[in-house]
Amino acid sequence: MTLLGTLGKATMAVAFAVFAFTASSTQADPSRYPQFVQQTLPKEVKPEFISVDELAQEIKNGVKPMIIDVRTAEEFREAHILGAVSAPLAQFRNYIKSVPRDRLAVLY
Repeated sequence: MTLLGTLGKATMAVAFAVFAFTASSTQADPSRYPQFVQQTLPKEVKPEFISVDELAQEIKNGVKPMIIDVRTAEEFREAHILGAVSAPLAQFRNYIKSVPRDRLAVLY
């Protein structure tokens, strides 16, 4: 079973958000992730895409998402969202077991 297949069968809600670091010139560099660029999601995985504003509103409404930074450890050290945990995509398969299934998980 693939990692994405495992994610699809999980009961957790998964949302992907795109974050722009306006206070920093740090941006995700796709060349750091060549092994993931051409992958597609399995049919059973249906991610929800939310904006930063929508995520902020959810937090204001009392939702306490787990924010997971899947960029490299180096990118995480450069800048990250306060309260985010680092789980680099290359090692995410090992991290998936620790993602709570009872709350929103936001990956960026």
